[in-house]
Amino acid sequence: MATADTMLQTALREPAGKITLDLSAVTFFDSAAIHALVRLAQELPGRLTVRPSRQVRRVLEISGLGEQSWLDPA
Repeated sequence: MATADTMLQTALREPAGKITLDLSAVTFFDSAAIHALVRLAQELPGRLTVRPSRQVRRVLEISGLGEQSWLDPA
């Protein structure tokens, strides 16, 4: 929760063609992080790729976001 808004603001700070958000080392992902991620996906349609850790992927699956096009299938 403490870093979700920072993640969002940092990712949106500079214009970019594509953004890859590497969450592979993240072990805790709460509703604030989900909200920030969904907002980021809305702000960057077709330009966002998220590489989740096993824990993040599980949270996204439980929340119904496991099949989003921005979620790296690997």
